[in-house]
Amino acid sequence: MVSLSGLNDSVLLNANVAALIIIALALVALYQKQRNLRYKNIPPGPKPWPVVGNFGGFLVPSCILRKRIINPTDGLAELAKDYGNIYSLFVGSQLMVVLNGYEAVRDALSNHPEVFSDRPDIPTVTILTKRKGIVFAPYGPVWRKQRKFCHTTLRSFGLGKLSLEPCIKEGLATIKTELLRLNEECGGAGVDPSPLIGNAVSNVICTLILGQRFHHEDREFRTMLDLMARGLEICMNSPAVLINVFPLFYWLPFGVFRELRQVERDITVFLKRIITKHRATLDADNPRDLTDMYLMEMQAQQDAREEDSSFTEDYLFYIIGDLFIAGTDTTTNSVLWTLLYMVIYPDIQDKVQAEIDEVVGKHRVPSLTDKGSLPFTEATIMEVQRMTVAVPLAIPHMASETTEFRGYTIPKGTVILPNLWSVHRDPTVWDDADSFNPERFLDNEGKLLRKECFIPFGIGRRVCMGEQLAKMELFLTVTSLLQAFKFRLPEGKRPPPLHGRFGLTLAPCPFTVCVTARNSETDVL
Repeated sequence: MVSLSGLNDSVLLNANVAALIIIALALVALYQKQRNLRYKNIPPGPKPWPVVGNFGGFLVPSCILRKRIINPTDGLAELAKDYGNIYSLFVGSQLMVVLNGYEAVRDALSNHPEVFSDRPDIPTVTILTKRKGIVFAPYGPVWRKQRKFCHTTLRSFGLGKLSLEPCIKEGLATIKTELLRLNEECGGAGVDPSPLIGNAVSNVICTLILGQRFHHEDREFRTMLDLMARGLEICMNSPAVLINVFPLFYWLPFGVFRELRQVERDITVFLKRIITKHRATLDADNPRDLTDMYLMEMQAQQDAREEDSSFTEDYLFYIIGDLFIAGTDTTTNSVLWTLLYMVIYPDIQDKVQAEIDEVVGKHRVPSLTDKGSLPFTEATIMEVQRMTVAVPLAIPHMASETTEFRGYTIPKGTVILPNLWSVHRDPTVWDDADSFNPERFLDNEGKLLRKECFIPFGIGRRVCMGEQLAKMELFLTVTSLLQAFKFRLPEGKRPPPLHGRFGLTLAPCPFTVCVTARNSETDVL
């Protein structure tokens, strides 16, 4: 028999639970009402949940997880079929607008640059970069001044000019020698080309900004490249992404949170040591690199008593970090993707090599002056870039003011994601967009076609500052390697999946190649 007091306790408990449910529902209704008032006439999109918005797991949209799509860029393009080329997602309470297809991306970034060129305050990025540098800094007078100085200075040291070609070729000679050596040692198991290519590519930007090259076996330099790669991986593909929702997680004393702080400390020590060495050995009459030029500009502004000058050693530190990472990761991945596609499509590899043999021959290494005479080779590189956009979602933009865009209201502070992947897979501008076909970049006479919808380096005022350098390195590296070697997969080994590893950049899944020298002559090696 149930006691009266027990019955009363039960009734009271149920009443409390009911009250909590009513309060929770009221709060959800209030949240929805406030959000609807603030975000009136925004682009359509999947309905968000309170607090978490549309995102679950490691901040992958829950609507994409349900579709079991591996590559988030494919998933975002898939959502465009349901909601159109401009749609909304929520990360918690943060509105994010995704732009799909060439027309929407071009319209926003080229026709409305004053509104859509800013950068959002993403906690992970802000903690690591302090919103300084070139890549992640907010749009405005300081950013414009810093970018102009860096671009002008890098050009004075050869950026985009033929004078930089010997520097690039120096690294290629090492790659070729080491590839042959490692191929002989592996016994047919295949060579992982990524460390050698990453080292050579990174050394070019090191020459421009640090005035020195590093040997591919330099332990400290190799550690630095690994640290930067690991830092990007932690930020994009680990529980550390939760820092973007709960910034205090950055200080958690365990797991990837602690590892991220250690990576940041190690990179800081490495770069600040280089800046200190430059300051101690600076010769104003003979500047060696961008770091020297920056230190000289700092001194000049101090002598002129410039008030509120943004040229500081602290800002230089973040610029070096930006250029170091941006000048290494994207180009390295583009070269690796090209090699991977060549082993998967050996007939295309044969055609590229036949063109190189005909134009360049076998007794000299390719030069940038050969570029206009190698249209199929150039078309092949461009097609690989189209299929595997190095930075598939660009770097997130932000609306700096509330604006009307294509019939929708985009509130100030909205994160803008230009889906460059969707631009290069847009079936309205590319025939059979998912097929690998270099000839789409050639006309009927076999001459190279330039297509405005081909934008692997972005578009608008935030276009990649190193575009010309990347094109130079990519062309010289690919042509030199394909002239010297035949690449194939190890016997019985299947190629890795082509969806790649998604992060800030799109890297190929790990693979190895077997290398065979094409010519008995050694002068091309």
